[in-house]
Amino acid sequence: MNDNGSPPLFSLLDQSASSIAHRTDILFLAMLLLCGAMALVLAVLVIFFSVRYRAGARVDRSHPPSNARGLEATWTLAPLLLFMGIFVWAAHDSVAARRVPADALPVYVVGKQWMWKIQHADGRQEINELHLPVGQPIVLVLASQDVIHDFYVPAFRLKQDVVPGRYTHLSFTPTQVGDFRVLCSEYCGTEHAAMLGHVVVMSRTDYARWQDQAPLPGAATDGPTADDDSPQRLGQAIYQRLACASCHGADSSVHAPSLQGLYGSRATLEGGTRVVADDNYLREAIVAPKEHPVQGQPALMPSFASQLSEEDLQNLVAYLRSIGDRQASPSTALGAEVAR
Repeated sequence: MNDNGSPPLFSLLDQSASSIAHRTDILFLAMLLLCGAMALVLAVLVIFFSVRYRAGARVDRSHPPSNARGLEATWTLAPLLLFMGIFVWAAHDSVAARRVPADALPVYVVGKQWMWKIQHADGRQEINELHLPVGQPIVLVLASQDVIHDFYVPAFRLKQDVVPGRYTHLSFTPTQVGDFRVLCSEYCGTEHAAMLGHVVVMSRTDYARWQDQAPLPGAATDGPTADDDSPQRLGQAIYQRLACASCHGADSSVHAPSLQGLYGSRATLEGGTRVVADDNYLREAIVAPKEHPVQGQPALMPSFASQLSEEDLQNLVAYLRSIGDRQASPSTALGAEVAR
């Protein structure tokens, strides 16, 4: 179904379950018809000329043309214009798919051999299942614990590489209630074919019921409350455990760069390169701080790569994002990064 509740136009498959799916189907259909028409025209011409000018046929073969500039120009320009039109069309849809609405719900996904580990904005965690409300814009923050994976939901027409050492993103709105298969479409080891999952899209009522029934990580213990299980609060706990404030705090004697307001700002590195302090920059600064030192700052910060899992890094970056721009929602900040 589309955003307005009507069935998608030209749905090529039984399932067309995201806001981008019907656009992808129409583009694919247009390319299929265009290539099919060209193949048919060429086949007809080949057969016609093969029969018309076969050996022994009584045709006038005198004075063959030495050039046909009009035909050559048409044969060159027409395909060029068609291919450029397809490119502009596909680029427009690609840019539209990367726009993250302000009310998008962030979900954190870590691929590892051989499973998908998922953490919701309220702290709920899932393995190989992702429960979502229908009609709610979603932005997935994707990371890999080990090798390159690829998060692929055929019914959504969405596929995104999940690369070690960096964050990638997928933005979409599920438009159909149902259970949709998740695949890894990048060979990632011996159990690659078994790296399967499900996106379970539910009505708003059923999703609220699922939230009430699905336990939070600390619900069965004396651990954090529901609010304390959010990635931002878990990241704050890591920030405190690693004593980051001893260097980055306002009253620190080390005078390391302040993290308040850092997210989304521009930083100048040694050598004069200017970068945006987005998710990937913050992750790199945590796991390999000496690779890109800030100009005018001694490279004293140690690497925390061996102390933090990929989930810990996501939570810590989520906390730094939250203190980096208190005026922006998580989805707004992520949307700005995806746009860059």
